[in-house]
Amino acid sequence: MGDLEIRPAVADDVQAVVAMLADDPLGAQRESPDDLSPYLAALERLNGDPNQHVMVAVREGRVVGTLQLTVIPGLSRKGATRSLIEGVRVHADERGSGLGTQLIEWAIDESRRQECQLVQLTSDVTRTDARRFYERLGFTASHVGFKMAL
Repeated sequence: MGDLEIRPAVADDVQAVVAMLADDPLGAQRESPDDLSPYLAALERLNGDPNQHVMVAVREGRVVGTLQLTVIPGLSRKGATRSLIEGVRVHADERGSGLGTQLIEWAIDESRRQECQLVQLTSDVTRTDARRFYERLGFTASHVGFKMAL
């Protein structure tokens, strides 16, 4: 399958990233691949923040995976820093190849490098395959998450 590079996302990657975000029943309802301007503005904002890491996995010049890692300094847990993994997506052609594992391992390694004491993520309750995937990697469903649309 060729060599894999995990690197920061750039504007030229946005179309491929948005296509992956939209490539499932939930994403199809929330994403708008026809208008990339809000995504480009968001990427510019994110790339200006040293605690934000929007990454892409590239194989043979093609974006085949993505995730966002956010480093969050805190007061709880004796001033612990934690990281949050969001927006994990793997291109349909790459699912089952181990790419998702490589992306999550990158995020965990980067979290350690940034001296995080905890890495966390959420997954929609309807994504049963994703839940099994994260549990297989050592994550535990230890909390109940809440969200409020604004």
